[in-house]
Amino acid sequence: MNNRRAALGAIISIPAILLVTRRSTAQPAKPTVIGLLDASDRLEWWDAFRQQLRELGYVDGRNVRFEMRLAKGDSELLPAMARELVGLKVNVIVTSGTNAALAAKRATSAIPIVMATGTDQVSLGLAASLAHPGGNVTGLSTLTSELMAKRFDLIRELIPKMSRLAVLWNTDNLSSMASVRDLQSVAERSKVALQTVGIGSAQELPGAFTSMTRERAEAVIVVQTPLTYTHRSEIADLAIRNRLPSIWGAFEYVVAGGLMSYAPSYPELFRRAARYVQKILKGANAGDLPIEQPSTFELAVNVKTAQALGMAIPASMLARASRIVP
Repeated sequence: MNNRRAALGAIISIPAILLVTRRSTAQPAKPTVIGLLDASDRLEWWDAFRQQLRELGYVDGRNVRFEMRLAKGDSELLPAMARELVGLKVNVIVTSGTNAALAAKRATSAIPIVMATGTDQVSLGLAASLAHPGGNVTGLSTLTSELMAKRFDLIRELIPKMSRLAVLWNTDNLSSMASVRDLQSVAERSKVALQTVGIGSAQELPGAFTSMTRERAEAVIVVQTPLTYTHRSEIADLAIRNRLPSIWGAFEYVVAGGLMSYAPSYPELFRRAARYVQKILKGANAGDLPIEQPSTFELAVNVKTAQALGMAIPASMLARASRIVP
């Protein structure tokens, strides 16, 4: 009888032993790996992206890992960075800047790509259409070129008799060309002479502003690009020293000393990009997700810069401003 009880006990205990063995040999789940590819170094915006992902349940170091690559305004670095992320077998690539999206698209047709910022996606071949992108690219369109007319109107409201305007743009940035083209059309209709000043590197900035002064520009519109973002403080300082009121494509430029900006909230766009990532990680196909456009825009004004330029911002403009930097 004792032998039968011992044998029965051994049989009953087998599942428990197997369970313990299985638990001890189980491997922890591999974290999701998200590649971040930025043509500049817009860390404030990426912070908003990470925060939104945390709120959606993706916590860095717990169930997600980020591989960040920053070109800091040097577009030539982007192709190698994109290939490196593909080699790491990331689950999704999130890009900031049209050139970054193009580099990622050329590096992979399989890994989903989410654009946090970008423009002209259809004409550049990144998407078949905004409503039905197809392929492996989706995300946000930031309407960079379409907003140039509004910025022109704002600078002319500030300088009603303006007859000469400069635009500073990056010759290495494809979306800049569309912005300059749209601005040229607006300036021609308004009979304002437009000086287009293209630069390929930050070393050309002092000469660019010397050229504007020589051509008697009365203001400058700075096209939003990774290069101008990275060197925004230097550009803002040069604009003030050359007595040129400036309008820009993001609030962060105004914080750096630019006079005005009219743009969507980029941190909000990066939060929206995080929600795209969540959908893709849950099984959605990037090509089936429509590319969204911003619907709200912010006017920002730097009062200190206006004082440095000896200008008075109209009360009506200040009343419309979403943000005022004192």
